[in-house]
Amino acid sequence: MNIDFSSDLNLKSLFPQTEFEEKVISFLKDWYSESEMVSVQTSGSTGIPKVFGIEKKKMSHSAKMTCGILGLKARDSALLCLPVEYISGKMMIVRAIERSLNLFVQTPSAKPLNNFNEETDFCAMSPLQVENSLDQLYLIKNLIIGGAAVSESLKSKIHASLEVQKTSVQSKIYETYGMSETLSHIALKEIYPKAAEYFSVLDGVDITLDERGCLQISAPKLNPELLITNDLVEIKHNERQKENKEFKFLGRIDNVINSAGLKIFPEQLENLVKKEIHNEAIFTGIKDVLFGQKLVLIIEGEESEMIKKKLSEIVYPSKNHQPKEIIFVKNFPRIPNGKVNRKELLKLL
Repeated sequence: MNIDFSSDLNLKSLFPQTEFEEKVISFLKDWYSESEMVSVQTSGSTGIPKVFGIEKKKMSHSAKMTCGILGLKARDSALLCLPVEYISGKMMIVRAIERSLNLFVQTPSAKPLNNFNEETDFCAMSPLQVENSLDQLYLIKNLIIGGAAVSESLKSKIHASLEVQKTSVQSKIYETYGMSETLSHIALKEIYPKAAEYFSVLDGVDITLDERGCLQISAPKLNPELLITNDLVEIKHNERQKENKEFKFLGRIDNVINSAGLKIFPEQLENLVKKEIHNEAIFTGIKDVLFGQKLVLIIEGEESEMIKKKLSEIVYPSKNHQPKEIIFVKNFPRIPNGKVNRKELLKLL
């Protein structure tokens, strides 16, 4: 199904063929109703999943920010392949409405481009979806990736894949930073064709650090409250502009491992490992009499000599950043959006 928002839309003329298409139409009915709010479900990646209401005008403003920075214009095309229960899917529809796009509707799956061959101006995907769509990324002009961090391994695959695909479409691919409370993303980091080091926040968003070194977000047109995150970041100060518009994600404060008095950010070590192997990798700390927390590396999948050899060749920042133990687990526990459930994984150990 595709919905052309550049012309007068009659919801009665839309005939859903799938359960997902019915959900899309149901959201459109809510959007065009007299209510000023719509309901959104959080993913539960940073806490217990919950449902809360969001003002439509704030979602419209978020959509304008994204469409503006990507240069989307009326009659451009977009692909929806994310669940509409969550803010990610809802915002794809709102962007299509706001910028009068022609929206292709594909039932969300791990391989969203399997039966799709249209050149498209805009799409949003999860890292897993991108991993399974590498051979067809050339179809998408502007791709944003969210829901989980983009691994170094996936970034390398994206570059390798697009560099060999000769096409008239010049793809631009971004990693996003955001959450349900910020109505999708508030910052983008280019992955392809350039590889940026820092996230750049969108217009109307200001960032600061709290006393813990965690990111604080001020975006009045998206959320009236100062949003205090548990994300440890490094802000790049711009003396010329006298404002902070770029930051580097270091890790979540609740994931920090304190081993022998050294604070270790597991996400940074995981990026090192994922440059060498394709398996999912998680660093965690296990209670230990000697170290306080013993640094452990957990690899998803079957143990193999080839993987162990690659792991042995990794150069860590220091000896104390090397895992004291490597454990292989067949399947990692995950939350509904595909992120690894670190707490449950630690319980498994």
